[in-house]
Amino acid sequence: MKQALKHIEPATVEFLRSRFHRLRELERANAEMQLLSGIHSFFPTQQDFLLFLDFLKPKQMVTETIARREYGDYQTPSMLSDIVCWFLHSQEVSPTALVEPTFGKGAFIVSALRSFPTLKQVHAVEIYEPYCWHTKFAILELFIKEPALSHPSIYLYCDDVFKFAFSKLVENFIDDRLLVLGNPPWVTNSELSSLNSTNVPTKSNFKSFNGLDAITGKGNFDIGEYIILSMLNAFANRNGSLAMLAKNSVIKNVLQDLPKTNYSISNLFSLKFDAKLYFNASVEASLFRCDFAQKENKLTCKVASLESPQVIESEFGWANEKFVSDVSLYQEVQSFDGSSPFVWRQGVKHDCSKILELDLIEGKYKNGFNKFIDIEDDLIFPLVKSSDIQNGLILTHRKFVIITQKKVGDDTSYIAERFPHLNQYLLDNLHFFSERKSSIYSGRSPFAIFGIGDYSFKPYKVAISGLYKKPKFSLIQPANGKPVMLDDTCYFLGFDDQTQAAFVLLLLNSEPVQKLLRSLAFLDAKRPYTKDILMRVDLFKVAEFIGFEKISQLSTQLPENVSQLINRNKWNEFLISGVRITKTKPQPSLFDEPSTIPANTVSHVV
Repeated sequence: MKQALKHIEPATVEFLRSRFHRLRELERANAEMQLLSGIHSFFPTQQDFLLFLDFLKPKQMVTETIARREYGDYQTPSMLSDIVCWFLHSQEVSPTALVEPTFGKGAFIVSALRSFPTLKQVHAVEIYEPYCWHTKFAILELFIKEPALSHPSIYLYCDDVFKFAFSKLVENFIDDRLLVLGNPPWVTNSELSSLNSTNVPTKSNFKSFNGLDAITGKGNFDIGEYIILSMLNAFANRNGSLAMLAKNSVIKNVLQDLPKTNYSISNLFSLKFDAKLYFNASVEASLFRCDFAQKENKLTCKVASLESPQVIESEFGWANEKFVSDVSLYQEVQSFDGSSPFVWRQGVKHDCSKILELDLIEGKYKNGFNKFIDIEDDLIFPLVKSSDIQNGLILTHRKFVIITQKKVGDDTSYIAERFPHLNQYLLDNLHFFSERKSSIYSGRSPFAIFGIGDYSFKPYKVAISGLYKKPKFSLIQPANGKPVMLDDTCYFLGFDDQTQAAFVLLLLNSEPVQKLLRSLAFLDAKRPYTKDILMRVDLFKVAEFIGFEKISQLSTQLPENVSQLINRNKWNEFLISGVRITKTKPQPSLFDEPSTIPANTVSHVV
C-alpha cells in the first residue's frame, strides 16, 4: 500500500484526513470508501485500514522500487488509455459493464470511468498487490476531483488471471453491454519461465502442436494471446465488445486460430499505435478491437491507425480458406498459392557459433574467441549467413562452419578416429556444447547439429534470408570444390543441376511470386519469410503462366556464365521434370529424418 499512497496528491490527502480522522471501524471505513469510489471492500483487512490511517498522519513516505519484468510489465500511460476510450466512445461503444483481466495501475479503469457514463459495474483482476492499491487510490482520487461522475459498483480482485474464473462473471452480465478492455502482458511463456516467474499459465501444449513443433519453438506462445483467447472464450457469446492492446504478432495469431476456435465475433480492427512513444518498446503493436455475439463469414481484420481509424490501410486474415497478410493483393495472385514442388529446408542449426563458425585469416582458421586453431580441413565448409544474401548470384563467402554430421542423428564418434586435431578442439570446448539450452540436443551425440541432411550437400542452392522484409532470392554455387552451407536464419532449395537452379531462381524473383509472398508475409514479424510460407508457392503454375519468353528476358539479369545455360530445350525439360516432381508428396518436416546408418558405423560427411 505504501507504494501507492506516495502518489496521492496533497489536496487529496487533506480531503481524506477530514473524512477519516475519527473513523476506526473497518466496516464503516469500507462503507465510506464505497460511497466515495464505488469500490467494494476497499480495505480487505483491519491491518490495511490501520496502515492507511497511519499514512494520514504527516510524515515522510519511503519510496519503494519494484522489479516488474517477470510480469511482462508495460503499464499503459493515461494519455493512451484516454485515446483508446475516446475512440471506443466515438464508435458508439457504450458499455454498462467493464471487465479488465490485468488492470495494473488502473489507467484503463480511470479512463473508462471518465468516458463511459453508462457503466454500472466494473470487474478487474490484478495479481500484484501494490498495483491493486495504486488503482484503488487512483479511482478514489478521480471521484474526489470529479464528484459529478457516475459511480458504478467496482470489484477489484487481487488474483491470478490464469486461475480466475471469468466464466462465473457471465451471470452478472445477462442484460448488460459488456466491454472487455485492457493491456495484457507483452511477454511469452518461455520468457517468464526463464525468469523463474510464478506468474504463468498452467503448463500445457497450448495449441496442441506435435512433438517436434512444440520442441522447436512453436509451442512457445505469448501471454497476451493466451489472455485474449481466454476473454473470447468466456465472453464472445455476450452482448458487447473487446478492445485490448497487443503486439501485432499476437493479433495475427488470434486471427489465424479463428477457424478452429469458432468464436462469435465480428467487426475486427487492428489499430496501430507508436509503442516506442508510449512504452519505449521496440515492437509493432496495435489495439485489437472486435464485437461479440455475431459471427461473420469473412474472417478478416481491417488495419488502420489509432490516430486515423477511418482510413483503412489494408486487410488481413482468411481468404478462400488461406491465411494471408493482404487480402486485396492476394486476390491478384491467389492461383499461385498451392504446394511447393520442392521441399524448402532451413540452414544449419548448432547454437555454438563461437566454436563451430570460423574465419579464414591468411590461411589460418580463427574461431569466435579470436583464437587461431589448427584442425583438419575435411569437415570445414563455406558458410553463407542472412546478411550475405543480397545479390542474385553468390560466389564469395566470408565465414566457414564445422559440419559434424551428414544427417540428423549420425554418431559423431568417427571424428576421434579420422580427425584427431578437430576432435581435440571439440573436446576442449565440450562445455559450450553441453550448455546449449534447446531440448533438441538432449540425448544426442555431444557435437550434434540440426538442419543437416543430403540436401545440405547439394552443389547449387537457391536461398532467401528469413529476416529481411524484401523477398530476395540468390543462387549459391560451390566454393573451392565444396558445397556452401547456410545458417538457420536462411531457407533454401538444393539442386544437382545448375540450370534447374537458375530457372527456379528466376521464377522466385519474378513479379507473380514476389506479389504472392508480399500478400502472405507479415513484414513486422521477426521472420517475415518462413518455411510454411515458402512451401505455398506453386512454382510450376508460375512457370506455365510466365512462359519461356519472359524467363529468357529475366535471364539477362544473371551473370553471363549462368544466363548462357538458359534455352528453350532446357526450359521444356524443366517443365517435364515438374510433372514428375509434383507426383511425389514433399516431406514437410523442418529437420531431416534421423540417419538410417547404424550408430556404430563411421560416417564421413565428405
